[in-house]
Amino acid sequence: MAVGRDYYEVLGVPRNATEEEIKRAFRKLAFQYHPDHNRESGAEERFKEISEAYQVLFDAEKRANYDRYGRAEGIQGFPDFGFGGLGDIFESFFGFGGSPFGAATAQRAPQRGSDLRAYITLSFEEAVFGCSKEIEVERVENCSSCRGLGTEPGTSPQTCPECQGTGQVRRVRQSFFGRFTHVASCPRCSGSGTIITNPCRHCRGRGRVKVKKKLVVDIPAGVDDSYTMILNGEGDVGLYGGRPGDLYASLSVKPSKIFHREGSDIFYELPINFAQAALGDEVEVPSLDGRMKLDIPPGTQNGRPFRLKGKGIANANGRGKGDEVVIVRVVTPERLDKKQKRLFQELAEMLPKAKQP
Repeated sequence: MAVGRDYYEVLGVPRNATEEEIKRAFRKLAFQYHPDHNRESGAEERFKEISEAYQVLFDAEKRANYDRYGRAEGIQGFPDFGFGGLGDIFESFFGFGGSPFGAATAQRAPQRGSDLRAYITLSFEEAVFGCSKEIEVERVENCSSCRGLGTEPGTSPQTCPECQGTGQVRRVRQSFFGRFTHVASCPRCSGSGTIITNPCRHCRGRGRVKVKKKLVVDIPAGVDDSYTMILNGEGDVGLYGGRPGDLYASLSVKPSKIFHREGSDIFYELPINFAQAALGDEVEVPSLDGRMKLDIPPGTQNGRPFRLKGKGIANANGRGKGDEVVIVRVVTPERLDKKQKRLFQELAEMLPKAKQP
């Protein structure tokens, strides 16, 4: 530390600060400037200053000498504390190691299973009216032979002799501030706290196996292409009692040969001839409920839409139905016999020609 720098100023505490206040100030600053946590230029030197000041002020005898003579005996520069990381400081001051968020825990906490995805192809009618589809999925389940324990039936996992079932090992190191403890997962049992000496022959000690399972999926009426259904709990089984994952079923809908779909509405193009368009007619059009009658009024123009309320597709959320829109397409005959040609010629002479813009 630079000559003349006041230790109390370094820690930001008054000269009458208590041991607890000194300890609290050091803990805050050490976390802020520790080289493992702060990579900024000058952080390491600042950390050394803070540590040297704490070394003196937290020791009653050294603090008394410093207050009396302005210096402390026995300080020979900054020692090698042997810190392996922030976990050592946390262990020293908070009573735990490895994580700034709480005591280190064994790795055998419940873990949710993985989600799966399946793809289902539907016809237009199946999507419109709903249906049931049987699918086959491959998922991870607990071994039926050992019930997920991983050991041969009649045997049980043994307590790990390395960590005594805690799933953790502690390494103690001596440093300038005292003994520091680093907590890590047990390398022998991978943090589970148990070892398997007699593995299940069916799952080879894993406790889980991949199986193919058939599921019946109820498709609601009104689903559309790219619609995704979530089947809760039909994914992979969880670890250590964790809940299973979900199955996401993505739907693909084949197009209709008759209708064009837009959301909950369906569109149908109705071909009519010149006479029907000019004179009007009563025709039949297809619908989702079967064929139904539609009145074409005289003078109907090409492209005119007729909206049939409530004759579309039911919303998948159960709220109402769309419409059917019938669009008139006046068809021009490509071939005429002699009589038809003569009649059209006579009609052309009687009808006024369309005005050009």
